[in-house]
Amino acid sequence: MTDPISAQSWSYSEALVAEDDVLTRARERAQEVGVTAIGSGGGAALRFLASVLDARAVVEIGTGTGVSGLWLLRGMRADGVLTTVDIETEHQRLARETFTEGGIATQRARTIAGSALEVLPRLTDGHYDIVFVDGDKTEYAAYLTEALRLLRPGGVVAFDNALWHDRVADPSVRDEETTAIRELIRQVSDDDALVPVLLPVGDGLLLAKKEWSPEAG
Repeated sequence: MTDPISAQSWSYSEALVAEDDVLTRARERAQEVGVTAIGSGGGAALRFLASVLDARAVVEIGTGTGVSGLWLLRGMRADGVLTTVDIETEHQRLARETFTEGGIATQRARTIAGSALEVLPRLTDGHYDIVFVDGDKTEYAAYLTEALRLLRPGGVVAFDNALWHDRVADPSVRDEETTAIRELIRQVSDDDALVPVLLPVGDGLLLAKKEWSPEAG
């Protein structure tokens, strides 16, 4: 077993893909309204994922001020559409500012205000390439259920904060949010219809690919 990487190496990898002024301003807005945005390493991973999948349709749970949404949009196809859900309308207004500053056409970002578990059932089954989750940690298992319905075969669900400030790896920590994330990781790992990986970028990014079913060929 190799030694864990140092804090210096972790910081170096996080900073590999530099953020521009648009993302910097989006992070400043996030701090002003008390939102914790995905880290730069996690954002770069989302852009990479969207690019590799040639993503045309993406769902985001937790709009924030548009940091993760802009990373995703920059990796998606030029005609790709991000559907982003958040209960806070003010956050979504700030996210739209971010998207506009980033040169994203209005029709490419659809913001829906409301509880994710009320909005997601209204979205189309099997239509989406990626479902990115950065919402209520205690609802992560419920988001997984919805994501697997929404994803096309070969699509990927991604969960931010999968290491939850180093709490998930510490068995002595048993608060509700940490326990919910641990249960999610167990569910994903035990599901033969998923191909999982847990990336130690940012605060942890859990990815799971929805396998192609035999019926799909």
